[in-house]
Amino acid sequence: MSDPTFEFSHAITRRPAPTIAGGLRAEDIGNPDFEGMMAAHKAYVAALKSTGAEVIELDPLDAFPDAQFVEDTALCLPQGAVLMRPGAPSRMGEVAEMASTLHACYETVFEIKGPGHIEGGDILVTGREILVGRSDRTDAEGVSELAKITSEWGHKLREVFTPEGVLHFKTDCSLMDAETILSTRRLDASGCFEGYRVLHVADGEEAAANAIRFNSLVMMAAGFPRTAELLDREGYKVVEIDNTDCAKLDGGMSCLSLRF
Repeated sequence: MSDPTFEFSHAITRRPAPTIAGGLRAEDIGNPDFEGMMAAHKAYVAALKSTGAEVIELDPLDAFPDAQFVEDTALCLPQGAVLMRPGAPSRMGEVAEMASTLHACYETVFEIKGPGHIEGGDILVTGREILVGRSDRTDAEGVSELAKITSEWGHKLREVFTPEGVLHFKTDCSLMDAETILSTRRLDASGCFEGYRVLHVADGEEAAANAIRFNSLVMMAAGFPRTAELLDREGYKVVEIDNTDCAKLDGGMSCLSLRF
C-alpha cells in the first residue's frame, strides 16, 4: 500500500511570471532573476516527472507575482482538497485561480471561508496527524476551521507554533517519511515533534529545512552540503535544486507544488 504522506501520482506547479520582482519578501536581499527562476522551475518539474508522476503546469499569473508558490493556496489529502485563505491580502486572488484545477482533480473540494486565515506553508501532514503552525499568515480561526473539515475525513489535527521571525512552519521543517522529520534545532526545541524521528539540518544551513520527499526523491535547495550529506547517509536519494531566486521571495522547495 502506498504512503500518501510522500508517495504521489500528481503534482501541480505554476510557471513563474515576469512580474516576480513584485513578490512579497520579509527582507529585501535583491530582486529574483526571471531567467534563473525559469531554469530552476524546469529542473524542479523534471525532478518531479522523473519519479513517474504526472505534473500539471499552470500558466503564469502576471497579476499575482507570488502565484508560483502554489502550496499556500490549498491542502491536498486523499479524501479531497481544501482551498486556503491566505493571510497576505495580495495573495487572496491566487486561491480563486487554483480552484478550477483542483475541482478537475478532486470530487470533493472544501474552502476556508473565514474570517480566519491559513496558508499551506504552515501545514505538515505526517503519518499520524496534521500539524498546523500558527504564524503571521495562519491564525487560530483558520486552524479551527480547517480542523473541522479534516476531522470529517478522520484526520487528527494538532496546532503548533512557528518560531518568531519565521514565515511559515515548513520554512523550518519537512517530512522525510511518515515518521521522520527534517527540522531546524530551533523548531525542534519547541517540543512539537515529540515522538517523531527528527533529523537536524546542519548549523548554518537552516534554509535547507524546507525540502520535500516526493516518491523516491528528497528535493532540497542546493548549497547546503552538510545537510545533503546527512540525508545521503540516512539513505535518502537527494536531488539538489537551485533555489537562489526563490529564496529572495522567501520561497523554498515545498512552496512550489501541490502534491497528491
